[in-house]
Amino acid sequence: MTTAGKIIKCRAAVAWEPNKPVVIEEIEVAPPQSNEIRIKIVATGVCHTDLYHLFEGMHKDGFPAVLGHEGAGIVESIGPGVTEFQPGDKVIPLFISQCRQCRFCKSPKTNQCEKGWAADKYDVMAPEESRFTCRGKKVLQFMGTSTFSEYTVMNQVAVAKIDPAAPLDKVCLLGCGICTGYGAAVNTAKVEPGSTCAVFGLGAVGLAAVMGCNAAGAKRIIAVDINPEKFEKAKVFGATDFVNPKDHDKPISQVLSEMTNGGVDFSLECVGNVAVMRDALESCVKGWGMSVVVGWTDKDNFSARPIQLIAGRTWKGSLFGGFKSKDGVPQMVKAYLDKKVKLDEFITHKMALNQVNDAIELMKHGKCIRTVLSVSSE
Repeated sequence: MTTAGKIIKCRAAVAWEPNKPVVIEEIEVAPPQSNEIRIKIVATGVCHTDLYHLFEGMHKDGFPAVLGHEGAGIVESIGPGVTEFQPGDKVIPLFISQCRQCRFCKSPKTNQCEKGWAADKYDVMAPEESRFTCRGKKVLQFMGTSTFSEYTVMNQVAVAKIDPAAPLDKVCLLGCGICTGYGAAVNTAKVEPGSTCAVFGLGAVGLAAVMGCNAAGAKRIIAVDINPEKFEKAKVFGATDFVNPKDHDKPISQVLSEMTNGGVDFSLECVGNVAVMRDALESCVKGWGMSVVVGWTDKDNFSARPIQLIAGRTWKGSLFGGFKSKDGVPQMVKAYLDKKVKLDEFITHKMALNQVNDAIELMKHGKCIRTVLSVSSE
């Protein structure tokens, strides 16, 4: 390709400072270095974690940054030492790496990896190094991916090669939200056939968790959200019951306990709110109930009464649905192509990259499930 080895100038949405709209800028994207790949981003979803960084986390060292971490694209060029990828490959950038060499990658017990931004910069949500500059300043790469840009540069340990038949404007959602929710049910909770589940929060992650519970054979899936407009959508993914905590004058855990003869077998918290995490735990049946924390937050401590765990409940966390990223994402792409998981049904809006602030507002006010931004043409 004519651009290989050269700096590319392209459009990107730059978050210059927290709590302010992002700005469409022309940025410079340097060529890939050793073991790196430069990717032309075709499509990206807008995820709540982007909003978390911008409006909630607001870490002073995390700006300026190009947001976005739920993308899909095509390899434009490769750096020295890259053997797994070629220009033209369809790929999904990964915010969790899989180096396959570290003690975590070698363990079947986790999907963590010692490489990548999350190893030591999880609070800033970006690695120190970046291939982006804008107006002469270094711009950070959010979650090591930055998919709100026409081009991005990734280490090969954080990229998944996918089936060339996959539609990039759909499978981009597997870069975060859908794998996160679906895997939390299937991989982390290991939801059992015939069980009763409760899913707290019906954004894309929560709906994917509903889909995972359904795929695992749960007989009853209670969808919990304060926005009743989301209940019809939850039905599409397999929810059987719907509860709006605002309709009740007693704690939601008590409501669910009364509905289920003592509590649910599995609960999944997909909001990122520590009070809801406790509600989800307390909604589980004593003896064997398991609650999984899925929603992302690092602002507040959570608490619970020890008797909740002493009585036999389990409290677990799930990052990216427990999927080892380079292995799991291509499997989920295949599952979508084989019509075993849904993706199209999550997409409520399609917009261009320059409408990114409109997409952020939709999500901020709960007016969308997923907005997919068209970044570049294939």
